[in-house]
Amino acid sequence: MLGLRRRVRIETERMTLRLPVHGDWQQWSALRADSAAFLTPWEPVWSHDHLARRAFTNRVYWANRAEAQGTALPLLLIRRQDQRLLGAITMDNIRRGPAQTGTLGYWVGAPHARQGYMREAILGVVHHAFTQLDLSRIEAACLPENAASRGVLEKCGFKYEGVAQSYLQINGRWRNHVLYANLRGDRRGRTDVGPA
Repeated sequence: MLGLRRRVRIETERMTLRLPVHGDWQQWSALRADSAAFLTPWEPVWSHDHLARRAFTNRVYWANRAEAQGTALPLLLIRRQDQRLLGAITMDNIRRGPAQTGTLGYWVGAPHARQGYMREAILGVVHHAFTQLDLSRIEAACLPENAASRGVLEKCGFKYEGVAQSYLQINGRWRNHVLYANLRGDRRGRTDVGPA
């Protein structure tokens, strides 16, 4: 029946990964604001209204539309013990047909960094992507100097594949990114890690 489609929820050891809802705005905007110095070196420049309720409302509508259309899976990381928002992870640019690929992006709030939450979230989303979405390849990219992001990708089974020149505008500048991929049934073994 229409309207009864089950929304995606991924349960990990400590978290529920779910689509954003309008009631998340205060926690989301507070965590992003408190983590701005921690996040801005790794992200595109924030719009002037990035933390505003209206911008978050648009984000919620986009997330629901993208998930329903199968083009993206934008999820918030919610710690079950206290319902605290920890960050977000998005499987975006989902391509079907012969590609069966998606691109992973993520952020975690500064107070929750280096506690294993993002590793747990990535493993949960990768498992969901391979078993429920039937994807064959998941790609991720990060700045070469982002040792934390590179480390979590490698711990989650992603393999270094190369460098993309001027890949994204980060903090106002076109930046090279190192590219990683995780393949369903990957038999490549460890790959040499690229430039630090």
